[in-house]
Amino acid sequence: MWLTYAVATFVLWGIWGAFLGKPTEYGFPETLSYVVWAIMTIPPAVGILAADRFRIATHGKAILYGVLVGLTGCGGQVALFKVIAIGGPPYLVFPILALAPLITVILSFLLLGERTGKLGAVGVVLALVSIVVLTIAQQQGGEAAQGRLWLIATLGILLAWGVQAYFMKVANNHMNSASVCFYNTVTAVLLIPLTLWMTDFDQPINWGFNGPYLAAIVQSLNAIGFVTYVLAFKYGKALIVAPLGNASPLLTVIITLAIEQRLPRQIEGAGIVLCLLAATFMVVDEQRHQPEPQEPPPSSLPAG
Repeated sequence: MWLTYAVATFVLWGIWGAFLGKPTEYGFPETLSYVVWAIMTIPPAVGILAADRFRIATHGKAILYGVLVGLTGCGGQVALFKVIAIGGPPYLVFPILALAPLITVILSFLLLGERTGKLGAVGVVLALVSIVVLTIAQQQGGEAAQGRLWLIATLGILLAWGVQAYFMKVANNHMNSASVCFYNTVTAVLLIPLTLWMTDFDQPINWGFNGPYLAAIVQSLNAIGFVTYVLAFKYGKALIVAPLGNASPLLTVIITLAIEQRLPRQIEGAGIVLCLLAATFMVVDEQRHQPEPQEPPPSSLPAG
């Protein structure tokens, strides 16, 4: 089950990442795209709640971890829309965000007692190297101060989403998956006034199909992907699910470069490859070290 949901997340988020900035390019502010995203989280949340008979955990730990999952995830979403709006290239932004499992692995190692093997350790090293390579690539691109700002903001999102995955795993130990999705949606909706306040309504806003309606289509992919991501954590280990779910930039890179009909520069390509190898190594290593299923004890009843 965990693999099915993780692969679904990979596909949904990969396509979402490639088209995330399109509504903004067409004149629909990124802050309003957040509003659309928050609204689009409601139908999948209602769907999974209905499947679980609308059972919502309301004890203290459920509320605490639910809010933490929501704040780290939704806060990262707000920042991501801004990163894309100020010129952060998706083919670099999303490979960097693919390293969020690095944070999750560290927290799982220290706080949950989960372990990784030698191949996973190589993946961690490659993850660190890829951050350096992509940083050098950004600097060589001649970006202005605004360009450095998107890089700093992207690293902040990386940290937030890595922490979110850890909280998501812990949350699944204290409540049902439907409750996790519920609290995430509530947090997303509560942040709508902030993003409306951040919106400059004096500028021209595209209210046509390629504005809010295109945003709704794109953001629905992310919203459904969040539900499959939570379900993947329910059935799988954080050290496996987080890297696989965050490997979606592989699909984002392919789609984005195909649309732009170009190839990345050598140093950009090297950073992207290192980043994706890091995520792959962490996934493969943890899958190799899964414990073997235990054989049921022999029956103590006499034969016959």
